[in-house]
Amino acid sequence: MDEKKVLVVEKSLENLKKCICMHCKSYTLGCKLKEMPKNMFEIMKHHKNFEEIKHLDGLFCAFGKSECITEEKECICNKCELYKTYCLDKSYYCIK
Repeated sequence: MDEKKVLVVEKSLENLKKCICMHCKSYTLGCKLKEMPKNMFEIMKHHKNFEEIKHLDGLFCAFGKSECITEEKECICNKCELYKTYCLDKSYYCIK
């Protein structure tokens, strides 16, 4: 029996570039605009050591649930390259 091992998604700029969370209907324009300044500050501050970032609103499978998203509108997690690479098996990482 071949069992999938769920891996921890690495917090990295490379993974952030592969992330499709920004394209999800659950991640509304209002949330994007609200969280963008904080996200940009954290990325600039820790760009050499991404692991030091405690939270970003995005790349939710690595950073945890959103501080803004409250409603399930559409889940596209399973369409993401990271979902397959890291053998993820849930949906709505943004709110769960």
